[in-house]
Amino acid sequence: MPLYCLHCLDNETDGAARRAATRPAHLEWVASLGDTCRMAGPLLSEEGGMIGSIFLMVAENAAAARALNAADPYTKAGVFGRVHISETRWAYGEGKPA
Repeated sequence: MPLYCLHCLDNETDGAARRAATRPAHLEWVASLGDTCRMAGPLLSEEGGMIGSIFLMVAENAAAARALNAADPYTKAGVFGRVHISETRWAYGEGKPA
C-alpha cells in the first residue's frame, strides 16, 4: 500500500494556541490509527518550539491520505496554515516495511 508524507505547518496567527488546546485530542487520534501511521511528530523551530507536524501514513491513494488529514483534530481546529501531501517510498532506514 502506498506511503504518504504529510508535511503540515501551523498557521502563523494563532496556530500555537490552537495546537496547545487541541493536543490531547490530536494525540488520541494518532494513537487510534495503529499501523496506518508509520511515524508522526512535531516540526520544531530553531528555538525548539512546535511549528507544525509531519506524518508518514499508509493510505490506499492520495484521496485517502487527504481524508486522514481532514480527520485530524489539528486540521479540524485550524491549527495548520499549510499542508503538503506527497506519496513517498521508504528507501532506507530503520522501520522500513518488509
